Amino acid sequence: MHAPQVVVVMGVSGTGKTTVGPLLAEELGVPYAEADDFHPPANIAKMSAGTPLDDEDRRPWLDAIGAWAHDHAEGGGVVSCSALKRKYRDRLRSAALGIVFLHLTGDRELIAGRMKERKGHFFSGELLDSQLATLEPLQPDEYGVAVDVGPEPELITERAAAELRRL
Repeated sequence: MHAPQVVVVMGVSGTGKTTVGPLLAEELGVPYAEADDFHPPANIAKMSAGTPLDDEDRRPWLDAIGAWAHDHAEGGGVVSCSALKRKYRDRLRSAALGIVFLHLTGDRELIAGRMKERKGHFFSGELLDSQLATLEPLQPDEYGVAVDVGPEPELITERAAAELRRL
């Protein structure tokens, strides 16, 4: 990354978006926003009940994240967002040109183990399989990088920053 850009830290729940995102923002010297903060209360209630969101539920949420990205495009920023489907990433890109995606990846067992350790988060562990089934990894024509979440957060952040700088 040579010019300020907005990095969307994406991946299924439990990959560490909320942990790596702020670390990456600090490393890059830009503001951070947590995607969960953009959800309307109805979405949080639905997910807390173990019900996956549908595309209609996600539309206003993605638009709010896209507006934040647009507002930070000139100076850069980092925002977490699952962005599981290509059409969701396309919607974000249409709101803020130049978005780059950091896809946090890992195997199901690792992610499920991390989700069991989480305290006080509204996302139900039962939704992991639904998210993995929905996930459409970054395509070769999408601007972004994928980084494995096996190591500790600081090393993930270091690797992510290095990969983003190579873009």
